Amino acid sequence: MKVLVTGAAGFIGSHLAKKFASRGVEVVGLDNFNDIVYDSARKRRRAQELAPFPNFKMIEEDIRNREAIFSLFAEEKFDAVAHLAALAGVRNAVKYPALYVEVDLNATQHLMDAARANDVKNFVFASTSSVYGNTKVVPFVETDNCDRPLQPYAAAKRAAEMLGYSYHHLFNFNFTVLRFFTVYGPSGRPDMMAYLLADSITKGIQVPLYEGGQMYRDWTYVDDITDGVVAAVERPLGYEIINIGRGEPTLLRDFVEMIEQLAGKKANLISKPKPAADFVLNQADITKARQLLDYNPKVSVAEGVKHFWDWYVTQED
Repeated sequence: MKVLVTGAAGFIGSHLAKKFASRGVEVVGLDNFNDIVYDSARKRRRAQELAPFPNFKMIEEDIRNREAIFSLFAEEKFDAVAHLAALAGVRNAVKYPALYVEVDLNATQHLMDAARANDVKNFVFASTSSVYGNTKVVPFVETDNCDRPLQPYAAAKRAAEMLGYSYHHLFNFNFTVLRFFTVYGPSGRPDMMAYLLADSITKGIQVPLYEGGQMYRDWTYVDDITDGVVAAVERPLGYEIINIGRGEPTLLRDFVEMIEQLAGKKANLISKPKPAADFVLNQADITKARQLLDYNPKVSVAEGVKHFWDWYVTQED
């Protein structure tokens, strides 16, 4: 099998590419190494960690370049696509809505068109639990309408989910949507909460703690997330939307205290009201993932936080 992993120099994408490559799968990674959300040097380091795999190669290109994407698909003849490339981050999406729609929706369509033109058997799309917005249905279940996204990131992802259904309906295109829930772990993005807390503890940087930490997140360890992606890539399902989380929400304040205990030091936190783009609770119903993907998250939050912290203290920046 030959798989394209978009966003392969990103946090989740690099873990996924490494997992596929270590299993002997032929992997092509695609990334434009942008520094819009954080310093691209981190992405370069992740790419260097993938370089020793003989069955992996990295292509530096922007998924917004439709002509280049079509050429790549025609040349490589992929069996499947794991599309993780995106502009992520709720708050940046509020600042740059047009850019988020251009990358997360329009560029996704370029990839879908190229995949369809080159008979790709399966297309797996990384979506987000943010599409659920302020739903009252808890735990979050895939049958929710998800028609009230709170910011452009979620809106673009939800629009891409729906476009995937149109392609499935019209062209018999295999399109699986995976809605990720609060991913964390080694190589995490520096703008995400786990990394911000670690920086606050070690560098004294002040970090906002919304609602005093009285918010729940379904923290899901990155290795469990990539297990779900691998299973979805290997199983064309027509059109499906599937939650990939742990299914056990953790109070943000408790998550903070786990890292503080490992560090032996308190973070520099200031309580602030929740932004309008954010939500108080997310929790995944993972029944469908268990049924269709044999998905079974293995890493507890306590274990995952320790893995993250052990990795973080080895970093030079």
